[in-house]
Formats: sequence, structure tokens, C-alpha cells
Amino acid sequence: MRRVRPGGTTRGALTSVAAGTTYEEPRDLPRLWHVTLSVAGKSVPLTDLRRALEQLAHDHPFLLTSRYASDHAEIRYWEEARDLHDAAAVALRLWGEHRLSSGLPPWEIVGLEVIDRETYHQRIAEGYGPLPATPVGVHPF
Repeated sequence: MRRVRPGGTTRGALTSVAAGTTYEEPRDLPRLWHVTLSVAGKSVPLTDLRRALEQLAHDHPFLLTSRYASDHAEIRYWEEARDLHDAAAVALRLWGEHRLSSGLPPWEIVGLEVIDRETYHQRIAEGYGPLPATPVGVHPF
């Protein structure tokens, strides 16, 4: 049976297509990336900084752990993104976009590491890299 589409075009009956013998995962599916964002700046009161980091973690529960001192902090979390470029772009916006809503200090980003899940687990297994994020939460250095 042929159907006439608007504009006068026709479409034939639907047919099935045989599946191939192998399946390849599409390359543009999101993957997990372990992100470590380091920020630093002028010294601020520790209680204010802790409260701001806790607010950030509350607003964005993807954060695994934050460590802090009066003049620097480190945030570690997993990001789901298509590729490293997308994960890094999100990480580089995190501090600035949430500075006002979470009450974060006006610090600059001084370090960023983004690694895929396989590399993260390989480093841990070999005894290198950041230790697994335990305990989860906001803690002083």
C-alpha cells in the first residue's frame, strides 16, 4: 500500500532490516568522567566556606567530596558527558555558575583533572592517583 504525504510525495510500506552479526556501542553515548576541580584565592572564614561547599553539594548531589582550607578547595565528582571536552567544559563553569547561589568565594580555578572511569579505576588499583572519595562530603584538608 502506498500513502500520499502532504505535498504529494509517496511512501512505500515499511520493511524490516536484518540485524548485523556484531553490535558496536555508539561512540557518542555519555560516559562517566572523574573530575577534580581545584580553586584558590584570598583567605575566607572556614565556617563560611564550609557552609558554601555544603550548599553546593546540597544543590548538586553529584558532588562526591570537597576538601577545603581557608584559601583553597578541591571538589571531586563524577560527570556524565559524551567526551572529555564536554566534561571539562561543565567543570570549568561549575564554580562560577554556582558562586552566588551557593555563596562560594570569588576564587579562580587553578587546576582541573578529568579522567575516564577506566583510567580512574586503573590508577586506584595500581596505588596511584587520588584515593577513592571516602568519606563522602565536605571536609577540611
